[in-house]
Amino acid sequence: MSVLLIPAYTPIRRRAPPVTKTVKTWPEGASHQLQDCFENTNWSVFEHQDLEEHTTSVLSYINFCVNSVTVDKRLRVYSNQKPWMTKEVQVLLKQRDAAFRSGDGVQYSAARSELKRGIREAKAAYKRRIEDHFSNNNSREVWQGVQHLTNYKPCNTTLTEGNAELAEELNHFFACFEVKGPEAAAAKTSDSSSSPSLIVQEYEVRRTLRAVNPRKAAGPDGVTAKVLKECADQLAGVFTKIFNTSLSQSCIPPCLKSATIVPLPKRTNISSLNDYRPVALTPVIMKCFEKLVRRHIMSCLPPTLDPLQFAYRANRSTEDAIATTLHTTISHLEVQGRYARLLFVDFSSAFNTILPDRLIVKLLEIGLPSTTCRWIRDFLSDRAQRVRVGPHLSSALSLNTGSPQGCVLSPLLYTLYTHDCVSTHPDNAVIKFADDTTVVGLISGGDETAYRAEVQRLSDWCVDNNLDLNTTKTKELVVDFRRRKSELQPVSINGECVERVSSFKFLGVHIDTDLQWSSNTSAVLKKAQQRLHFLRILRKMDLKKELLTVFYRCSIESVLTYCIGVWFSSCTTAHRKALQRVINMAQKIIGHPLPSLKDPYSTRCLKRARSILRDCTHPGHRVFKLLPSGRRFRLLRSRTNRLKDSFYNRAIALINANN
Repeated sequence: MSVLLIPAYTPIRRRAPPVTKTVKTWPEGASHQLQDCFENTNWSVFEHQDLEEHTTSVLSYINFCVNSVTVDKRLRVYSNQKPWMTKEVQVLLKQRDAAFRSGDGVQYSAARSELKRGIREAKAAYKRRIEDHFSNNNSREVWQGVQHLTNYKPCNTTLTEGNAELAEELNHFFACFEVKGPEAAAAKTSDSSSSPSLIVQEYEVRRTLRAVNPRKAAGPDGVTAKVLKECADQLAGVFTKIFNTSLSQSCIPPCLKSATIVPLPKRTNISSLNDYRPVALTPVIMKCFEKLVRRHIMSCLPPTLDPLQFAYRANRSTEDAIATTLHTTISHLEVQGRYARLLFVDFSSAFNTILPDRLIVKLLEIGLPSTTCRWIRDFLSDRAQRVRVGPHLSSALSLNTGSPQGCVLSPLLYTLYTHDCVSTHPDNAVIKFADDTTVVGLISGGDETAYRAEVQRLSDWCVDNNLDLNTTKTKELVVDFRRRKSELQPVSINGECVERVSSFKFLGVHIDTDLQWSSNTSAVLKKAQQRLHFLRILRKMDLKKELLTVFYRCSIESVLTYCIGVWFSSCTTAHRKALQRVINMAQKIIGHPLPSLKDPYSTRCLKRARSILRDCTHPGHRVFKLLPSGRRFRLLRSRTNRLKDSFYNRAIALINANN
């Protein structure tokens, strides 16, 4: 007698049905046909006084030509489809299942043996194909193959389930920062300005189109990145005319400003609409246009603008922001009786709260041409937005506030929007990396007046500039090594007390109140040890040592050496030994010697120091002071090992040793 037991719980993993997708395939010779078509096209017939009509006609014609030379193909995609699966293996699977249903044991054993042989041969063939990609220096194909073999980061974070109601709700939620009425002072960008408009050259457009990533998703216009890349020579002329007309009129066609918002879950368990991150799919050709304008804006900016903003600038990185924050703090703590308070500020949807008129006023004050400012204002105004959830598309909303996440210009515009958010007291510092803002308060004699005034000024500045301070996610970390510590009063923002923490993850690095790097070492060890599992899988598949080394450097060494210059020299011996054990373990798996952490630390630290020395606008440049001999730099005068083992002091020592 057999008993059938049905579980009362609902299993987390469910069998997903196959999905049928329609993909556009390019037959052999399709690119040449398309190039010949565009080469022989008289683009002047599309010209129109209305820029929107002109642009729409050109984009529609391009899509028509692409549809004429490409073929739509329907594919059935299985959720657990293995990359090595072939038609032969699928046939063997069906034969085994048929033998099982027949009840013939001998036939079933033979079919099962054939299936095992077929799977083994298919895996071997797939492995050889990956190794051939490695020999041909096709790094993308190699990395994708390794990811498939190890099931490394297989989850797809795109929201595919939902309905039309959810799409509408998300669309209105993402537009909740829209400001109604004249909240900001209107920018004075009259047409009487004598500043000439930007003119782009055809060779610049051609070069930008050739550099397009063909795997980028198409925007609402439907023009794919592959078309623009393959036909860059033929399309550069017509788009140069459209771009220059747009710049001269300070007007952007609505079809190029429209965006399709794809909500990406911020976490696994979704509890509210705020758990989705809006990412905008905009026309690829508009991204190319934005790159040209961005290059022009960068050339107009003064080099000394906001030196403590480390994002989207040449020779700046997260490591520089962390090193500057730590050096400012540690240098202050060299004097006894001092302590520091670090406020890590969090903004809610920072990009979505930019006021175009307020931004234009700031851009004019920086010195940008008024014609460029008018173009930027039009870029941020009257933007059509839709939200796509699976097959469902919401209705369109017109927005006049914020800059879409996913646009090329958005990060730069945000940094310019916040360039005047600086400290007003020498005992404070406001260090920024995009929207990650840190207020460093250097407290002497227990007097926190300047620090608390700085926090209040930051809060008032956010209100004036329509930025929403998220007090719940804002944290404070106190670094205090005094023997006689007094009870510190919490900092409050808008009537809410800021939570004080003992450790905080700042730009990917965990900082503790004792600056001992215990939390950071534990986090790095945990992540690196988890990824050793994938390395073992590749080793079992008998991949070449070169491929195993590539995977180690991409997925494990990158974790071990992230911002290594700011924390490795201050680590304890026990922490270094624990990290070295991970390298030794990877070394045994690969069967090939690997460099210890000291090697990449010294190399990167020296390289970073030389880059800072060549950049006189870098905040750390003033730390490097030459001795009277003119050949060596003066080491920092340090009372504690904290400053002695800091990034800048070790960097100076390495520079002196290698001169």
